[in-house]
Amino acid sequence: MPHTLFPTAFGTCGIAWNDTGLTGFQLPEATEELTDQHIAAKDRLTGESGPTPDWVQALITRVQQHLDGKLQDFEQARLDWSRVSDFQQAVYRHALAIKPGYKKSYGEIAKLMALGNEAARAVGVALATNPWPLIVPCHRVVSASDKMTGFSAPGGVRTKTRLLVLEGAELLSE
Repeated sequence: MPHTLFPTAFGTCGIAWNDTGLTGFQLPEATEELTDQHIAAKDRLTGESGPTPDWVQALITRVQQHLDGKLQDFEQARLDWSRVSDFQQAVYRHALAIKPGYKKSYGEIAKLMALGNEAARAVGVALATNPWPLIVPCHRVVSASDKMTGFSAPGGVRTKTRLLVLEGAELLSE
C-alpha cells in the first residue's frame, strides 16, 4: 500500500492509504528513517508510493495545520475500518467525537458503549492499538483521575501531554 512522509511542527509524520481510506498514521519518531520504517512496517510496505491522491494531500495539510496550532477536527477523515475489529471501531468512533481541547476517561467511553467502568481496560487496549493516532485522537482519553496514562505513540505520555497542551485541554498538575 502506498505511503508518504511529510514535515510538521512536531517532526516528520507518515501516512499510508489504500483506495478505501487511511490504513495507518505515524507520529514523528526520533529520526525520519524510524518514522518511515514504522509506517511501512504497519502495513508491510516497501518504499514510498507514486503521487499522493488529493484527498490524502488535503488530510496532510490539515495535520500540518493542527500541529501548527490551527486546530482541526478529523471526525470525517476517510479511514479503512476493515483494518480493525468492530469493538475497536466503536471505541475509535467515540474517540473521534472528542473535540480538540476536551478529554474523556477510559471509563466514560466504556459507559458510553453501555459496557460500564469495568470495561475501561478493554477501551485502553483498543486505543493502544489505534492505527491512526492524532487522526483518531486517542491522546484525548485519560485516566479517571485525569492523569496522563499510557500512550503507545512515539514519545509516550510526553507526546500525549504535548498534544493536549497544543489543543488547550485543561491539565492538572501535581
